[in-house]
Amino acid sequence: MELHAKITSNQAIICVIGLGYVGLPHATAFAQAGFRVLGLDVNPRRVAAVNRGHSDIPDVPSELLAGLVASGALQATGDYSRLAEADIVLICVPTPFDAMKTPDLAFIVAAAEGIAPHLHRGQMVILQSTTYPGTTEEIVQPILEQGGLRAGQDFHLVFSPERIDPGNQQYSAHNTPKVVGGLTPACTELACALFSHLTPAVHAVSTPRAAEMTKLLENIFRSVNIALVNELAVLMERMNIDIWEVIAAARTKPFGFMAFTPGPGVGGHCIPVDPYYLSWKAREFDFYTKFIELAAEVNADMPEHVVRKIAAGLNLHGKALYGATVLVLGVAFKRDIDDARNSPAQRVIELLLDFGAKVEYHDPHVPSFTVGGSVLHRSMVTLHSTPLAAGLAAADAVAIITGHTSLDYRQVVEGCPVVIDAVNVTRTLADCNGQVIRLGAPLPAASV
Repeated sequence: MELHAKITSNQAIICVIGLGYVGLPHATAFAQAGFRVLGLDVNPRRVAAVNRGHSDIPDVPSELLAGLVASGALQATGDYSRLAEADIVLICVPTPFDAMKTPDLAFIVAAAEGIAPHLHRGQMVILQSTTYPGTTEEIVQPILEQGGLRAGQDFHLVFSPERIDPGNQQYSAHNTPKVVGGLTPACTELACALFSHLTPAVHAVSTPRAAEMTKLLENIFRSVNIALVNELAVLMERMNIDIWEVIAAARTKPFGFMAFTPGPGVGGHCIPVDPYYLSWKAREFDFYTKFIELAAEVNADMPEHVVRKIAAGLNLHGKALYGATVLVLGVAFKRDIDDARNSPAQRVIELLLDFGAKVEYHDPHVPSFTVGGSVLHRSMVTLHSTPLAAGLAAADAVAIITGHTSLDYRQVVEGCPVVIDAVNVTRTLADCNGQVIRLGAPLPAASV
């Protein structure tokens, strides 16, 4: 049976390489859609956990995973030879950058090299990992063709960017529109047929490069606009204007405005990384993305601004940052998730340690958190989440970096005289605003 017929009839066997924040949601979504799915991961603990029906990805409930495993719809393995069974292979591996902000494609290369010996005619390989334009054709295609099969003729090659938003309760792999760019029109058509089992909104573009660039544009758009409000937040503090009030007013305009909010920096696996992927690739074309790099610079400076506000808050109460105990609330990169990759809390904590502060943190979603190990802070320090009440009792200052909704911010404000709110979660505590120092807002009246 040809691949299109297998896809249409749900007979295609799908292998998902990488069972992390992107791969596992896609694996379970395709299994729920009626496909037999094989998950492949090089981490034996993760493979064992999936086969036990245990999910460490919040967006995939263990109850759901356990049911799919028990029914035989989903199975995990660490054996690349199992790829011979698959009709379709999705690559969902991390794409970080190195210390010099250069793209690190080691995981993509390893996945492609693992696929190559088991590639067979009629198979479709779909790269989903965020990367720079050209990766599919310049990196993945030559590796896959080493055995003699030709992409677009003997097998199908596609790029379709992942759009997983951890913690998003409205949009998931089931209903988020997909963008698809195949090496040939036939490749694109097959991938569109596949993803139509997850969402009716599948948008085809002309090439893999266009699809790769689409994901970068989405995240660079966010990076640039976040940088804009971050820069304005610092300015408005000096101008004695509350940026949160201004944003609330501006968003009443029903056209031509989209609200972004300031914060302690940007985190996660996309926004802090993707602009550098494009900047690096642009230099090949003798082009320098000054606007994009400036936005990344502004966002990277925000942790230092937060630490300056912590020091100012302590100073107003006659205390120095050196020797003070600072409780950091929230180290995940966004609220209500357990993902701390590239969290701005990391740099905030490193700077506090550099200034001689004692640091504790509380995060109900992240039990341990490691900072350092880089040229910015060479010593590596692993901290463990402290109970909120105990942390407040010992703290000279509290810095709210991630606004988890489960935390009692009235307890926080009443439990410590110096509170720096970098994400505006204390805004509803009207009777407490006189003692909270908020990012992007004037100093409390009593402190001016």
